[in-house]
Amino acid sequence: MRTIVLLLLSNIFMTFAWYAHLKDLRTAPWFVAVLVSWGLAFFEYMLQVPANRAGYGTFNLGQLKIMQEVITLSVFVPFAVFYMGQPLKLDFLWAGCCLAGAVFFIFRG
Repeated sequence: MRTIVLLLLSNIFMTFAWYAHLKDLRTAPWFVAVLVSWGLAFFEYMLQVPANRAGYGTFNLGQLKIMQEVITLSVFVPFAVFYMGQPLKLDFLWAGCCLAGAVFFIFRG
């Protein structure tokens, strides 16, 4: 559970680092957006590295990666819809279904 919570928090920082500047810093020079993104990414790594270290052994590398992708989509969709104002589309559901398939194959016995 610790791994999942840390990855979830890490992904919140990652999503803001990667995409929030497209809304919040649109008129700022690109290097300002880079510095702000790097600042957010620092906190992402402060959570992501311990998450992977705690989870490795309980989960194998492939399982950690697929878990990361599922969490990423779970964070990205609300971010895109509520923060960035993007329309909620069925494409998010189809992407989730594809990830559910990935989860099945990577976690099966």
